[in-house]
Amino acid sequence: MTDGRMIKPKTRPAKPTDIPAITRIYAHAVERGTASFELDPPDEAEMGRRMNELTSLSFPYLVAELDGALVGYAYAGPYRTRPAYRFTVENSVYVAPDVHRRGVGKALMDELIEVSTERGFRLMIAVIGDSKQAASVGVHKATGFKHVGVFENVGYKFDRWLDSVLMQRALGPGATTPP
Repeated sequence: MTDGRMIKPKTRPAKPTDIPAITRIYAHAVERGTASFELDPPDEAEMGRRMNELTSLSFPYLVAELDGALVGYAYAGPYRTRPAYRFTVENSVYVAPDVHRRGVGKALMDELIEVSTERGFRLMIAVIGDSKQAASVGVHKATGFKHVGVFENVGYKFDRWLDSVLMQRALGPGATTPP
């Protein structure tokens, strides 16, 4: 905060040099949270491979900075691999735990929606791990997503069954016109 005002996070495309910070943010989410259903956090090499795979296929991969520090990241990837799904993307957003509720997730989602729309995608799907992820559900609602369902008890982590909340949002003209 500066002069009582919230500093707005800056978003930009991710670079390979961002991988160490991205890996740390994701490791925390894997080890302590239920946003990801992975059980063991991947190392930097694997996170770099994942980022390269998505960006080489022209999917957006973004980071957010506050006060010069990388504090979150988001990307869109294929929802499913069958060709008919090619205009639909699934999003992922992760924010460092020490900056929750500072607008980082919303800034990333706003930019991810804009870039995905510019790249010709027509629908964005959110598969939110754990129905108790109120902050994630809230960010998605605030960026125009609607609730479309829940897969109950589809994951098992931390000695409990977890749901997945499904949300979606049209991008650009959505399904009102052919691609």
